[in-house]
Amino acid sequence: MSDTASDSAPLLPKDQAPFWAFGAGNMAGSMISCWLNNGLNPKDMLVIRPSGKPVAEGVKVVTSLPEDGSTPATLLLGVKPQMLPQIAPTLAPYITEKTTLISILAGVELETLRHFFPKAKSIVRAMPNLPVALGKGVVALCADKLTDEQRKCIEKLASTLGIFEWVNENQFDTATALAGCGPAFVYRFIDALSQAGQKLGLTADQALPMAIATVEGAASMAKQADITPAELADKVASPGGSTRKGMDVLDKDEALYQLIDATLEASFKQNRYMAEKAKETIAQ
Repeated sequence: MSDTASDSAPLLPKDQAPFWAFGAGNMAGSMISCWLNNGLNPKDMLVIRPSGKPVAEGVKVVTSLPEDGSTPATLLLGVKPQMLPQIAPTLAPYITEKTTLISILAGVELETLRHFFPKAKSIVRAMPNLPVALGKGVVALCADKLTDEQRKCIEKLASTLGIFEWVNENQFDTATALAGCGPAFVYRFIDALSQAGQKLGLTADQALPMAIATVEGAASMAKQADITPAELADKVASPGGSTRKGMDVLDKDEALYQLIDATLEASFKQNRYMAEKAKETIAQ
């Protein structure tokens, strides 16, 4: 897992500007905000979104693609995956042999993207998770026809969002299930921990902050530890103590592991389903 790129390089080299974003929903908007906070020049950015809603001070937002002959050196594709067949015919002429296309469309494979945008110099699939808004996210990456210089640029952008990992495309759906969907599963766990505390007598105002801080602190310790999380758990759970009694419930018949296995598998299968649906649009 990587979290650094070339420290001396600017966040966006001159030859990778202008940087367009087609769509700026929750995820794309979070990425853009983080990049702007880490040195991306707002003047290098153009956001195309039907609503025309402002993104950040200094960033130009338009409701349709420019008609002045301009094209992007880098384009972030951040629409919903099912919109791809509708928007591609209009967008494709702007994607030239000088464009690096970064797609965050869940389930849409490089082959499908290349079909819709055949002239793109390079295509990168990126799957970020929501904590990229804080610069503490995870970004899975894979690419098609990426030069060394482009790779450095992508890594520089990704490193400001948190940590990044280059994976083979056949691993991408798994990485998406783990890291892309993972925050939602952690939020559910935090809520469950808080609800359980309330059932045992704490108020909501007491239980929720304690649950959040417990998960945050435990994650920080796991990151810094020189032993695995499994070993950390056993280290905390002294024989005959209250932690061990609770762990016995989680460990019985590997209940927690089986639950998480089933959770990730369901997300993985949905990723595969979306990929197949995207491929069907090519055949139509």
